[in-house]
Amino acid sequence: MINRIRDVRREKGLTLAEVGARCSPPTTAQTIGRLETGMRNLSLDWMNRIAAALEVEPQLLLRGDQAEQPQIVASLTPAGVEALASPRDAVLPTALAGGGAMMALAVETSTGEFRAGDQVWLREVPVGEHARLINRDVLSPRPGGRFAFGRMIDRDESRVALLPHGSGQRQVVIENPAWLAVAEMLVRKL
Repeated sequence: MINRIRDVRREKGLTLAEVGARCSPPTTAQTIGRLETGMRNLSLDWMNRIAAALEVEPQLLLRGDQAEQPQIVASLTPAGVEALASPRDAVLPTALAGGGAMMALAVETSTGEFRAGDQVWLREVPVGEHARLINRDVLSPRPGGRFAFGRMIDRDESRVALLPHGSGQRQVVIENPAWLAVAEMLVRKL
């Protein structure tokens, strides 16, 4: 079975030993290397353990026969654009093991720094960690099936205040939000 463990591990900037240490229970760098190269059978158990260690969905570790995975072929550095020694797979955002669910917000009308056609990828943040979202873009549910999206400017035990994007907008105060999701990535067509 052809897998993408090495591509995902390199994209995350981890060594074989670091992935082995993150596994539960921990394993050796040699075992991870053998699983990467196919010298050892990648069972469902190993796939789940390594996916949790890499903080990706298990299916991301499998390479299918369908369309090829998008490739990173160059990087933009202070010295200019530099070719990579070898292309590597682009890893899309996924839910972290034990982390919040991923969701996306489609921007249909330009507002603030967002343009029509943008996608904002967000990650749900546990209630106890909302304090770290001050001055970050967040999405929150509101009563009646509505949502609010904006910069979180204030919070206390029972409410959050968001400043919507765009000039002249008034802050939105949400009482006891069921969840908050923080913006992690912007996808924009050129």
